[in-house]
Amino acid sequence: MSIVTKSIVNADAEARYLSPGELDRIKAFVSGGQQRLRIAQVLTDNRERLVKQAGDSLFQKRPDVVSPGGNAYGQELTATCLRDLDYYLRLITYGIVAGDVTPIEEIGIIGVREMYKSLGTPIDAVSAGVAALKNAASTLLSAEDSAEAGAYFDYVVGALA
Repeated sequence: MSIVTKSIVNADAEARYLSPGELDRIKAFVSGGQQRLRIAQVLTDNRERLVKQAGDSLFQKRPDVVSPGGNAYGQELTATCLRDLDYYLRLITYGIVAGDVTPIEEIGIIGVREMYKSLGTPIDAVSAGVAALKNAASTLLSAEDSAEAGAYFDYVVGALA
């Protein structure tokens, strides 16, 4: 839910007009919209490259994942791992566009730890893969855009930890 929707829902629940602070937050949200859309576009346009770079980085740092018996051993399991990284990148773009982590949380974080645990997937490897996505993305973004996007990557990494 965006800051606009949250503010309206909260104000309406209390049968009041938006407060000056809420209006200021909405103004900041709207003025940052071009930046958020630009970041999401760069990440979307480069998703295959970013996922490949993040996967390569993860597999170098965690060779156990792609070794016999590892959760990404073999072509099919490696593809599944990369698919998951692509999924998290997509969720992160949703959060960036919304200017809020709620889409990330509601669509993809709730219950994910339990799912990976039941599958025997090392959650720290998934978290390291998302951190590698952040590093790869930072090479395509300006420092300011990288800082904005970084908060969403960090949120996912923290939620997986």
